[in-house]
Amino acid sequence: MVSEPGSETETFSLVRRQRELASLYATAKSLTALGELDEVLRSIVHHAHELIGTDFTYLSLVGADGRLSARASEGTVSASFLAAGIPAGAGLGGKVLASRSPHWVSNYAAATLIEHDPEFDRLVAAEELVALLGVPLVIRGEAVGALFAADRSERSFQADEAALLSAFADHAAVALDNARLYEASRTALRELRVAYGRIEQHMAVMQRAQEIHEALTGVVLEGGAPEDVAQLLADRLGGSVTLLDRSGAVLVHRDSASSPCRAPGGAGLADAVEEACRTGRCAISADADGTTVHSVASVQAGDHRLGALAWSRTTDAGGGAPDDTDLRTLERATHILGLLTLKERAVAEAGERLSGELLTELMTGSPGISPAQRARARARGIDPDRLDLVLVADSPAVSSADLLRHLHDIARDCSGLAGEHLGRATLILHSTEDDRTVEDVHRRLRRALGAPVIVVGERVSRHDWSRAFSLVGRCAAVVRALDHTDLGTTTGRYALYAMVFDPDRVHELDRFVSGSIGPLLDYDRRRGTELVETLGTFYEHRANVAATARALYVHVNTLVKRLDRVASVLGLDWREGNDLELRLGLRLHRLRTLANTPS
Repeated sequence: MVSEPGSETETFSLVRRQRELASLYATAKSLTALGELDEVLRSIVHHAHELIGTDFTYLSLVGADGRLSARASEGTVSASFLAAGIPAGAGLGGKVLASRSPHWVSNYAAATLIEHDPEFDRLVAAEELVALLGVPLVIRGEAVGALFAADRSERSFQADEAALLSAFADHAAVALDNARLYEASRTALRELRVAYGRIEQHMAVMQRAQEIHEALTGVVLEGGAPEDVAQLLADRLGGSVTLLDRSGAVLVHRDSASSPCRAPGGAGLADAVEEACRTGRCAISADADGTTVHSVASVQAGDHRLGALAWSRTTDAGGGAPDDTDLRTLERATHILGLLTLKERAVAEAGERLSGELLTELMTGSPGISPAQRARARARGIDPDRLDLVLVADSPAVSSADLLRHLHDIARDCSGLAGEHLGRATLILHSTEDDRTVEDVHRRLRRALGAPVIVVGERVSRHDWSRAFSLVGRCAAVVRALDHTDLGTTTGRYALYAMVFDPDRVHELDRFVSGSIGPLLDYDRRRGTELVETLGTFYEHRANVAATARALYVHVNTLVKRLDRVASVLGLDWREGNDLELRLGLRLHRLRTLANTPS
């Protein structure tokens, strides 16, 4: 039995339709199981190519640059063709995207209804692409790409082929959207995990900082000292912590058990301290060899600089990049150190004030010690009966307050008293070897001040500190008049000039001065002249008339007349013979004048 041709055609068409629907169903089912974007695109193109049966099939997406470029292909296509990109408004793809509907051409090179791109046309010719069918990929109303089927021979595409490829494109659009959402979800999840990890890390750092802050607060509440704060920071932060005074000298240095470092120093540290003081934030300094890094924070109270705090660690222990939280911890520690320093200073100043008050009472009430003074001295751990040496310190380069601060340190070390008496930095202490004690005090002051200083001492007899202070002060004036600027001495070493500074020998000095230059002094007082000064300057310039005239700012003739007047007043030829007594009289008179002048 022979079947009718129409019946065979209908049967073939029905079978093909069933195969197409089955393929679409299988494609849709397989796409829902995929997640990666590139994997979805390859699957779309593979199923479409098998079903449509063209020479090659490819899928292009619109990129961020606005160009349409291939993302997946099936069939024989060159790498240069797949790497090409054309403007989204050019070629057949441009019409598909603009209209969001299928379009085809039987001969791409000869088509006149599309906008040709020269570069793509060259690839079309090389690839021998002739017939091309394109359908849009639309996601939520936006055309994001196109699916193409191409043959290397001229042909027309049927409506059912366009419909079939469009069905694939619809599935592809859904799968593409899902893949993008899946990728966005994965990206968001990764970012969330990263953010959560950072939050956990930040919380751990904050908790560590909180623990250090609570520990520092505990140190203060328990009466700890700066040494305890430095050790706590070194243990918690690692490396070493150094507390510097205002001059940059090391006051405290504490090491951690795990990674000790040497104390900072050098010009780089000084620059870092200045920067930290100027900015109020941590500054970084490194050793010359680059092996140790120091983070420096200024210790201040208002505008008053108290010192600096340096955290040191080696570069192999992570010293190159300090954590910001650790730097903030270091800065907060400077506030605590500032409070401790002010507290210690307040206690020291109170003690110094009491020391100075007691010294003044002993000076003004001497000779002798009242029961109240004895009780107050012993309450400070001082035996007033052993305070047998009075020292006065003086320096033209350093204020009395700075001198006194260092004298208080010495007084605490040797159970003495320090204070300011009659404008002079004064120290009373016990001594068994006066010369050695004075030299030791001078050495300590010289090292601490870094400037010349005069220290003069006098032994106390029968608790008469006032007399000893007077002798020391007058002797110090004589020392300065003799152009001595940096020494520690006792008055005994200047016994030659004792008549000048010892009140008990003032009558001896008066007799000697009166017997040597007394007539000149009387003449100057009666006439208002300056014969004593003229003669003294003449001797100082070794009897050189011209040099003496220049020193006195007078004419040589005026000087000669003054010297003639000196000869007439003294009644002797003072320029001949032995004039030693006259020279000594002038010298002692001048020294007495300086010794009696307030410093």
